[in-house]
Amino acid sequence: MKVFHSKILLPLALTALLATSPVMAAENWVTSWMASPQPTWGNELPLPTRIPEALTDSTIHQKVRISSGGSRIRVVVSNEYGRQPLVIGAARVAVVEGIDQIRPGTEHPLTFSDQEQATIAPGETQVSDPIELAVPALGELAISLYLPQHTPLTTFHWDGKQTALITQGNHVDAQRLEGSEQVEARLFLSDILVDAAVDTQALVVLGDSITDSNGSTLDSNQRWPDFLSQRLTTHKLAVLNAGISGARLLEDGMGVSAMARFERDVLSKPGVKTVILMLGINDISWPGSSFAPNMPEPAIEQLIAGYRQLIDQARLHKIRMIGTTLMPVEGALDGTIIKNYHSAKKEQLRQAINHWIRTSHAFDAVIDFDLLTRDPEHPARLLPLFDSGDHLHPGDAGNKAMAESVDLKMLF
Repeated sequence: MKVFHSKILLPLALTALLATSPVMAAENWVTSWMASPQPTWGNELPLPTRIPEALTDSTIHQKVRISSGGSRIRVVVSNEYGRQPLVIGAARVAVVEGIDQIRPGTEHPLTFSDQEQATIAPGETQVSDPIELAVPALGELAISLYLPQHTPLTTFHWDGKQTALITQGNHVDAQRLEGSEQVEARLFLSDILVDAAVDTQALVVLGDSITDSNGSTLDSNQRWPDFLSQRLTTHKLAVLNAGISGARLLEDGMGVSAMARFERDVLSKPGVKTVILMLGINDISWPGSSFAPNMPEPAIEQLIAGYRQLIDQARLHKIRMIGTTLMPVEGALDGTIIKNYHSAKKEQLRQAINHWIRTSHAFDAVIDFDLLTRDPEHPARLLPLFDSGDHLHPGDAGNKAMAESVDLKMLF
């Protein structure tokens, strides 16, 4: 997969605003929702993108549920992996009421540098102007983007677990969210910022498909970071899901490696003070599988060095770093198009990494998801109660149990 490196404009834009506006001292812009951008792929990966190659004269309606609320919001649109400028002909944000209705009086056009149209250069992002729209914690928003030109869909988030609706023509002012085409990906939308209560901070969960919650119910906000966000609504701590299905610590996969995206997905996010790192199982299991049939498995020293590098970067920014053990995967993806995801040798490496995570004291704290989710009668497998059915991803019950097992005191 070709790797692209982008210019991340979000922190620079906010820094400039802080420097020029005397009223900003009373503001507290915090990232309240995110979807990590990924480049689309062709035949180099065994899974389809499940989105159109391009859209023309089309409106995309996307729903998001934020974590912490605020008195104002800003929306971030990404053309990180674009090969041509991304033209936004019109855009709107509104509060969702029920399943697909817009709450009357909450509709606001999105502007970028006071313009209702925006052109985002390849590799860049743009943050909208502030919108005077008070949104409560766990509030649901709809973001509508109109693409007037032929627009290749090169920047997306593959496993959104939320239906996005696509309709022909400019329908950013629609009072009902509907479309002739549906996808489960996030398209160009990367962040929602809120002007939050004083002292509100953010926590990023940096993970893979287990954090993306591949096995959870579509359109139901049953990801384990969603359940954790529900527990934290009164604690002034936003929860950001930086999971990418297929993500790895050391190597690019269905998105760039954690080493490459740590700046974008953690360090550049306004308000981040804590990270939960839940990565490594794909580093162990992809080599020799259908994803990377000719790649050798990493040495344990390589994985440990990767963990330590991210820990060091976090501490330089005074960010608390929490590690999690890697959950059991025996039998994972059996009967699917993905072969050889698990083996006895890979299981030995998983156990060795978990021992290091538990005993090295490298992290500020550890969440033992392996102990929580494994079957006591067969510790290399997920507990059936928590298993979505593919022996890799927890279902809704497993996601809820994971969130409820977190000691909230360790997050602060």
